[in-house]
Amino acid sequence: MSVVSNSRIRLPDHPLIERVLVSGGFDAADDWIAEAADARAVVITADILLADRCLKSGAAVIGPNGKPFTANSIGAAIATRAIMADLRAGGDAIGGPPPFAKADRSRFLQALDAAVLRLKRV
Repeated sequence: MSVVSNSRIRLPDHPLIERVLVSGGFDAADDWIAEAADARAVVITADILLADRCLKSGAAVIGPNGKPFTANSIGAAIATRAIMADLRAGGDAIGGPPPFAKADRSRFLQALDAAVLRLKRV
């Protein structure tokens, strides 16, 4: 597993966890992830535009709430993101996503398990 960031974050020391520290440049972490993503990768992200880039590289992409991003769903997610950005820019108070719940954790673990099992079969 690779954890990519542009600043040092606390991670457990474990031989299966790779810490990747990228420059502080705009989208440097996203660029590294998108370039590394391929059909053998599972990418966990809430960033819709990064999810789109990784899907185009053939990666499986899962949101932290367990909802998968797919070729069929990414277009609607991008459109919703654009609408929400326009509303925020217009001064509308729209709030954020709902709080992370036990159901999200369960859905995430199931989606991750399914993605890893699919990769094992390939």
